[in-house]
Amino acid sequence: MIMEQSSKVAEKVPLGLTASQWDAISKLRAPEDAHIPTTEASRPTSVYLSEARFEAEMRDLFKKVPVVAAPSAYLPEPGMSLPQDCYGVPLLLTRDRNGVAHAFINACRHRGSKLVEGDKPVKAGRVSCPYHAWTYGMDGALVGIPRQETFPSAKKCDLGLVSLTCYESGGFIWVGLDPDYAPEQIEGTDQVAEDLESFGLDKMHVYGRRLYDLKTNWKFVMEPFLEAYHIQRLHANSIASMFVDVPSVYTHLGDHQRQTSGKANFKPEMLQEEVDNLHKFVTHAYLVFPNTVVITSPYYFSVMILMPRAKDRTVVDYYMLVKGPADSEKAEALYAKSFALIDEVFGGEDFRAAELQQEGMNSGAIKEVFFGGLEEMIGPFHDSIESYLAPEDR
Repeated sequence: MIMEQSSKVAEKVPLGLTASQWDAISKLRAPEDAHIPTTEASRPTSVYLSEARFEAEMRDLFKKVPVVAAPSAYLPEPGMSLPQDCYGVPLLLTRDRNGVAHAFINACRHRGSKLVEGDKPVKAGRVSCPYHAWTYGMDGALVGIPRQETFPSAKKCDLGLVSLTCYESGGFIWVGLDPDYAPEQIEGTDQVAEDLESFGLDKMHVYGRRLYDLKTNWKFVMEPFLEAYHIQRLHANSIASMFVDVPSVYTHLGDHQRQTSGKANFKPEMLQEEVDNLHKFVTHAYLVFPNTVVITSPYYFSVMILMPRAKDRTVVDYYMLVKGPADSEKAEALYAKSFALIDEVFGGEDFRAAELQQEGMNSGAIKEVFFGGLEEMIGPFHDSIESYLAPEDR
């Protein structure tokens, strides 16, 4: 009967879903039919606490692969620029007159001053250094030098902003953090992009953004979004009633991951009929490797970019994306309530748990951590990280 149901639902992929997403949904089972895996894994606590390990991750992973710098929706119009400092590298994201996204080091080529301050997008068409007013276009070209006759050997064509690898995919602006290295796209990124674009992530609107500066290792922040084991415990007083304590359907997309979960109101038989807004019954959570999380909800999407700053410090750049600006008081109230709930659940529970882990680990008494059958994707996440590191750094 289960095989018949799977083949029946797989034949009718709803609009707004890829065949791969629908295949994962079709594998969801009722709680009484769910199989609890007994897979176990472990890691030494040094992967979170070691300064040498952190430096290796920054050198061999974060500066060797493209990372998400911001949602495309946060730079929606030509002529816009956005400073992004959360990685510890002064980035300047721009969108030129043709709508093409660029990434540069946010520093003037004259004497190195930071060009644009703040953390919000600005539409100006050009950026000028606050020190001596050297001016640059959104394509990074130097277009103006005050009293240029005092720089007789300066050639504007040679003094554009320092450029970084930059492209858009899946509704994100991806960058390479090392100006001297051009990273290749991570395997599976095209499939992740197809999934996210099927949701319309590349066309969404940023309702709100919030930065969290956390005293914890970045992997502690990531791990709860790779498992559902914690939901009935950590979130007992917030969102636990929306979910059931059964395994999700996990899909490897190269180094990326997709977690598909049925909510408490999900019933497998509903997949044989047309369902309005399947996000009311099913949640997709993505690890966009190495450090970005996307979680679907009925009326908004959550995007979290985890930016390591030290072995025990992580800045989380959170965005709430919606289909468009609120067009009524009811919509505004819904979005505002959702944004507050996210702060309560992610900020007050998930992120706090990550900081408590760091505090406990700092004792030095815990030598190893363990992952059980409802946490089965955490081990592969660590495997992916370690595949980029030298053997002696793992």
